[in-house]
Amino acid sequence: MDKDQSEMQNVGFFGLYKETFKTIFSWKKIFFQITISFILPLSFIFLAHIIIADVLNWRIERYDHNENYYIHRRVSSQWIGYWIFKFIYLTLLFFFSLLSTAAIVYTLATVYTDGDITFKKLLKILPSVWKRLALTFLWTYFGFFIYNVVSGVVAVIWKTTISDTTFGWIVFWVLFSIYAIGFIYITALWQLASVVTVLESSYGLKAMLKGHDLIKGKRWLSWFVFFVLYCFFAGILILFYVFVWNFTFFTIIIGIVCLFLLMNLFLVGYVAQTMLYLVCKSHHGEPIDKAGLSTQLGGYLGQFEPVFRANKDVELGQTQSHPQVQV
Repeated sequence: MDKDQSEMQNVGFFGLYKETFKTIFSWKKIFFQITISFILPLSFIFLAHIIIADVLNWRIERYDHNENYYIHRRVSSQWIGYWIFKFIYLTLLFFFSLLSTAAIVYTLATVYTDGDITFKKLLKILPSVWKRLALTFLWTYFGFFIYNVVSGVVAVIWKTTISDTTFGWIVFWVLFSIYAIGFIYITALWQLASVVTVLESSYGLKAMLKGHDLIKGKRWLSWFVFFVLYCFFAGILILFYVFVWNFTFFTIIIGIVCLFLLMNLFLVGYVAQTMLYLVCKSHHGEPIDKAGLSTQLGGYLGQFEPVFRANKDVELGQTQSHPQVQV
């Protein structure tokens, strides 16, 4: 990161991505290790899930309407297997997603404070950071759940009232646009809250609230940053869906290309969310106290008592008193 934090407030959409790519290429080794260890399994699990879930759905639908008792029992067992598979998939996705977030945010924070970062050191801090991120994720999941329930109620009302009219379809696209804007905004809020969880004393609901305060004044920037990521994400999925079912050598090549693209997209997204955090902090005139941040990061390694255990806040824009390292 070549720019001072005070300069980050002037960084726009293209500048943010420029800093993202510059940082990745400046620290190629550690980001390569993180990508191979956490992001590659995450990407593979995501794409493999698409194929396996579709095969299981096809097998269930093939026999679903058959009246034969034994076939009906077979379908029931396949449904049980389907939901077991879903549970394993979501668990692994959750696990590797949080590990990737923790690893990249911690790495960027260490780079920012001019600290020494190695992959071995990174592995030591992940258990502590992962637990805090999990609580933040659960609150985010609850927010997404409420948002989708409300959206589902609106969709049912639309379906049962004006869905068959021309006006109804106009309303549909308006509602869909509003839903998409809100969904991407909540995603941006979640990503900022994740960075706050790692770099500050707050986690869970408090991290979400701090993320909400940070994003003020930079809502459209954050929305466009993640909107572009979602567009590329959708493009990769479309490419994967179009070619993956041909079962030829060309299909294998396309699958590998999609895996490579998705892996790099996740990496860019995780780094971009931390860059957005720095931009938002700078926009609010809240300088990051590097010594205080070093104390926070050192706490994960047990070098001294971390502020989140000592019940002291690393508040936004406040300089902290820093404990001496015990030798």
